[in-house]
Amino acid sequence: MNLRIALIMFLFPLLSISQSNYWQQQVDYQMDIDFNHTKHQFTGVQNLTYTNNSPDTINILFYHLYYNAFQPGSMMDMRSRTISDPDKRIGDRIQKLKENEIGYHKIDSLLQDNKPVSFEVKGSILKVTLINPIYPGEKTVMKMRFNSQVPIQIRRTGRDNIEGIDYTMSQWYPKLAEYDVEGWHATPYVAREFHGVWGNYAVNISIDTSFMIAAPGRLLNAEEIGKGYGEKTKKSSAKKVTWQFRTNLVHDFVWTADRDYVHTTRQIVDGPLLHFFYKNDQKIKDNWEALPDYTVKCFELMNKIVGFYPYHTYSVIQGGDGGMEYPMATVILGNGSLRGLVSVTVHEAIHSWFQGVLANNEGKYPWMDEGFNTFFNHIVMDSLFKLKNPDLHAGSYSSYFKLLETGEYESISIHSDHYKTNKAYGVGSYSMGCVFLYQLQYVIGNAAFDKTIKRYYNTWKFKHPRPIDFMRIAEKESGIELDWYFNYFIDTDRKIDYAIKSVEETKSGISVNLEKKGEFPMPVDISITLQSGDVYNYTIPLRMMMGHKLDDIEAFTPISDWPWTNPEYKAEFPFKLSEIYSIEIDQSKRLADVNRLNNIYPVE
Repeated sequence: MNLRIALIMFLFPLLSISQSNYWQQQVDYQMDIDFNHTKHQFTGVQNLTYTNNSPDTINILFYHLYYNAFQPGSMMDMRSRTISDPDKRIGDRIQKLKENEIGYHKIDSLLQDNKPVSFEVKGSILKVTLINPIYPGEKTVMKMRFNSQVPIQIRRTGRDNIEGIDYTMSQWYPKLAEYDVEGWHATPYVAREFHGVWGNYAVNISIDTSFMIAAPGRLLNAEEIGKGYGEKTKKSSAKKVTWQFRTNLVHDFVWTADRDYVHTTRQIVDGPLLHFFYKNDQKIKDNWEALPDYTVKCFELMNKIVGFYPYHTYSVIQGGDGGMEYPMATVILGNGSLRGLVSVTVHEAIHSWFQGVLANNEGKYPWMDEGFNTFFNHIVMDSLFKLKNPDLHAGSYSSYFKLLETGEYESISIHSDHYKTNKAYGVGSYSMGCVFLYQLQYVIGNAAFDKTIKRYYNTWKFKHPRPIDFMRIAEKESGIELDWYFNYFIDTDRKIDYAIKSVEETKSGISVNLEKKGEFPMPVDISITLQSGDVYNYTIPLRMMMGHKLDDIEAFTPISDWPWTNPEYKAEFPFKLSEIYSIEIDQSKRLADVNRLNNIYPVE
């Protein structure tokens, strides 16, 4: 066993005590799947060992039955047909599915410790009433027999997609819902984002020998399988072969199957073995052969700036439907330009850090994975293509400002399924999470920010961090109180707008009069550029920060703090008015100020 994986396995029982008041549940899946590709159906036997690490007694369980969303009249179907800006990939397609095209999970039997339990299906959720409570520290074994039908691919999961991949098997099995300090997260599958229980997966898939399966983790019988994994040790007349996969310390398992896959690998020095699966198509061959070099560099850079990727493999899989992250794997579109292929691979690979390892609740806090991902996506892509962009995150700020103009912006505290528009979800999750980090860097300084990211990763990996967990680490690394920033940014839709109201000459220099026009208080950086070209940087901390940043790109001299209750602030500087070339609020453009025209003196 790989030494790193062995260490992870050893540490897993200790994870719940790494923070004094933190605990998390554990689940271990053993699944045997018999796949019928002529009917696009499969039967499954799932043995699930559930460990209750909570202080609560568990009397009911909830499972996700994701496939049930792909039926006319489902919540996903109705949401897509009633929202003002539906995802074009979904639209009204679910409504038009025929009986042999829909998805479903049908539960044939369910036992708790070998005794039947009662259950009821509520759309994409299965509610189970236990016969024996699971007391704190105890385990139970749930044995389920089920049969399922793979839907026509509508979104993420399904068969026969636009790029010709036979099967993309994501959200494909009855999956236990998460139970944490907030209770059960039995969220119906309506649109997007997931939340799963940490554990181990043993998945055996019997399928026609014409298929190659792409999946994360370790394939136990590679020599028997062949197909680029290993050489077959003996010939067989069997029509099916059983693929035996194992993954440890993850919160989901994805796989795909196709009869025309090419499989290649690339080993990262002191890192994971990368697997690449794509269609045997000359039109995409050159791009996929170039992709490994970029992927290696992405992993090496993320290891350096965030933390070490902890698993021994990672799979990049052409799945034919956008891009979606899963533990130790991504399923992506495979056609298009090299730049596009690299971009989607980098984005999904970075999810191995933000969601794969730092497994926050994507439904409640999508900005913590999509947004943090976007921030580092910009950095990695700039490095890979040597762009040297001086304003890496400008696009995220621009998306925010444009949505504000439409009046459709919503607080990012809203659950991802409950935004009024898909546009607001996209900006709130991807753009605002990026803005959140870049502004945090502005507030606490570069060194404290870099330390915060690394400490956050190393403290909360293999867990389910919440915003408060990230906040506390940022406070410890910076020495600054940050509850106000998290509250205003996450829970409100208030805007930032600071202005230079006037500049006046005094006996001792100049007086710069500032105005807080917006309702969102922030520290204010002032850069004074003289006619000589010399630049002097100052920072005005908020009084409720109880401190100030200690370093930045350029040294910022702290001056007296600004109570957030005060609409105006006056600062004195030892320069003559005739010496001034310009005075600017936030020259770095990290402040999400909705009106930057009033940030400069003299007015341009």
